[in-house]
Amino acid sequence: MTRLFSRTDQSVFGRWWWTVDRVMLAGFFILMVCGVVLVATASPPVAERIGAGQYHFIKKHMIVLFPAFFLMLGVSLLPPRMIWRVSSIVFAGGIIAMILVLFIGVEVKGAQRWLPLPFFSLQPSEFIKPAFAVCAAWFMAKGKENPSFRGNAIAAGMFGLAALLLVMQPDFGMTFVLACIFGMQVFLAGFPLLWLAGLAGAGVCAGVLSYFTIGHVRSRIDRFLDPAYGDNYQVEKSLEAFRAGGLFGVGPGQGTVKLGIPDAHADFIFAVAGEEMGLLFAAFLVILFGFIVLRGFNRIMDSDDMFTVLAGGGLLTMFGFQALIHMGAGVRMLPAKGMTLPFISYGGSSLLAMSFAAGVMLALTRRKGRHGIARGGGIAKGGMAVAGKM
Repeated sequence: MTRLFSRTDQSVFGRWWWTVDRVMLAGFFILMVCGVVLVATASPPVAERIGAGQYHFIKKHMIVLFPAFFLMLGVSLLPPRMIWRVSSIVFAGGIIAMILVLFIGVEVKGAQRWLPLPFFSLQPSEFIKPAFAVCAAWFMAKGKENPSFRGNAIAAGMFGLAALLLVMQPDFGMTFVLACIFGMQVFLAGFPLLWLAGLAGAGVCAGVLSYFTIGHVRSRIDRFLDPAYGDNYQVEKSLEAFRAGGLFGVGPGQGTVKLGIPDAHADFIFAVAGEEMGLLFAAFLVILFGFIVLRGFNRIMDSDDMFTVLAGGGLLTMFGFQALIHMGAGVRMLPAKGMTLPFISYGGSSLLAMSFAAGVMLALTRRKGRHGIARGGGIAKGGMAVAGKM
């Protein structure tokens, strides 16, 4: 690629190639490749169990993968204002779709999260997360620029509406990730720590209320705290898969424990990686996710644009926490929660939404200068100060 574009090339693709974070782009591409390998080896037993063809899931995964990859590249070419406009449309459409889900959505395992479409089922909540991160960042940044503009209130209202719709599905894992996104943005914007304390307190109260009022939430937490309390079949099988894989794994396609994991291709694909590729490969995935998150934060802190810092920080928080929840549930460090591993698990909505988020991250972290608001400025009371004007 470097031979195709010289540093003096002023074409759209030439400027993109020399300003985009090619290391982060490579990281996302490696995750996509790992996803293809793991879905290919994890999904055949699941497909046969439901009476579909052996390659049912991997075919559907590949059909979505190619447009997802080009979606990531296309979004990475956009300027910040266009990213905000596209995200606004995605957020508005996602809210409408989540309302429709409550009435005509498909119910799976007690949750109503999917909207039936002619050729596939759409999970609108997957798209709400990155769209919210961008839109909330835009309004909060405008509020910083113009104190008379109630951007913070608008962002809080957007969070409240999205969180309410998620709880009604119910999807508490996704609600938690959304709260982490907003909490990180509140911190990065330099708001008083009281805001964060209030958000954390509201989250704790919501969790306690859910535990005592919603049966399956109480069941999952009780089973996590005491495995003897109820059925922990998938989690126990996941741990067995890691034990069977050892350090180097039994080899791609050679795993036997995965045959007994109902959601091996999606919610427990990390266990398949542990069994067939071994602990070293599982550790490689953990390091790769951590590297992308840390590199992303390092890049956004070089920016003097508050919107870039807030949107990037929210998206990286989403990416990191979703991976942490998936992997933590697989090794019983966290309560079991149906959440995909970004770019790795099977799931068309998740793959498209994460590709959109990755494209936004690549667009926002394109090199423009090195006068970062975090590195060049000071620390204000209650959080990070804004050094310099937007």
